[in-house]
Amino acid sequence: MRLKVARIGNSRGVRLPAASLRRYRIGETVVMEERSEGILLRPTGPVVEKLSWEDTAREMAARREDWSAWDVTAADGLDDLPWHADRKGHVAEAPTRYRARPGSGKRR
Repeated sequence: MRLKVARIGNSRGVRLPAASLRRYRIGETVVMEERSEGILLRPTGPVVEKLSWEDTAREMAARREDWSAWDVTAADGLDDLPWHADRKGHVAEAPTRYRARPGSGKRR
């Protein structure tokens, strides 16, 4: 989705669609993370839970989405991956040994 960057005084801003704000439960504030691939905005509250297959199918039906690729996604092996509901933000993620070095990020 492309959004226009608007001038707000001496700063700049983007207007986020209301549907996106509702979907990601964004209220008055967001957390901004600067990453190598760009800027990430996320809600300040709890992380949105993973949708179940039933929830995904219900949402697709409500939006009248194309179901032609459904058989491909059902055979992609995701059902075999572990899901840890108690570990927020971790969906079948293997532990990593990577650790960022302190002070390695450049700030301006």
